[in-house]
Amino acid sequence: MEKKVLVPVAQGTEEMEAVTIINVLRRAGAKVIVASVDTITIKASRGIEFKADRLIKDCMDEEFDLIVLPGGMPGAVNLRNSKDLEILLKRQADQKKYYAAICASPAVVLYPLGLATPGKVTCYPGFAKDIDGGNVLSSAVAVDQNCITGRGAGAACEFALTLVALLYSEEKKKEVMQGLALPVD
Repeated sequence: MEKKVLVPVAQGTEEMEAVTIINVLRRAGAKVIVASVDTITIKASRGIEFKADRLIKDCMDEEFDLIVLPGGMPGAVNLRNSKDLEILLKRQADQKKYYAAICASPAVVLYPLGLATPGKVTCYPGFAKDIDGGNVLSSAVAVDQNCITGRGAGAACEFALTLVALLYSEEKKKEVMQGLALPVD
């Protein structure tokens, strides 16, 4: 069964995280919509340019099984500044559906919106102080009910595979891992 996933992006989004998330979820069979909060063409944090599928404002009437935010600076700040994305994230949380963020986004986007619980969240170490004075987990990925967070670019594949397991199953996760030539325990 196909799952519908929204990946919001912005100028300065961390490209490795965005592409890894999109790629792994699409390999699992998810319908992934990449939606920009500003312009269709994105210049990512390391200068790589790519195009979003559409603008976030055109996603407001849609339902998603998962909304997942890449990090990067100033990408996370640009995501945080989107009122449309704020509405979508709060609706997702209210409906008890999955939402996720990696790198700077747990601290810069989720925590200020009241969507990340101190002590049950992870993020890029340089942003840990912004969550309840550093009350974060040091793990690569943290799952707290419907909120999934990741530490940073080095954890992007593990983070995305965790999302596959939650959306689909452990079996689907193993299938995707095999397709990526990753060892399956």
